[in-house]
Amino acid sequence: MIRHLVLFKLNDGVARDEPRVVAGVEAFRALGDQIPELRFWECDWNITDRPIAYDFAINSAVEDTDALQRYLEHPAHQAGVAQWREFATWVIADYAF
Repeated sequence: MIRHLVLFKLNDGVARDEPRVVAGVEAFRALGDQIPELRFWECDWNITDRPIAYDFAINSAVEDTDALQRYLEHPAHQAGVAQWREFATWVIADYAF
């Protein structure tokens, strides 16, 4: 299994309640039901306000690197990424478990 973690940081001046951010969150929340390769899917806002904290997180799992690639290329994932690209930056980590 491969764990796929993503941490998002909203760009300066971007608020969680902006319509484009709300739409981006909805797009990512829906992925768990749209992409068959996902064996585990959760995402939500960070609940801490520490200065080093990121704002939003995705924690997911797929069977193997081929499944990860199919997930990354899936049109629903690509659509969500395109939305988030407009208002955030992110870091990822993928590891076997």
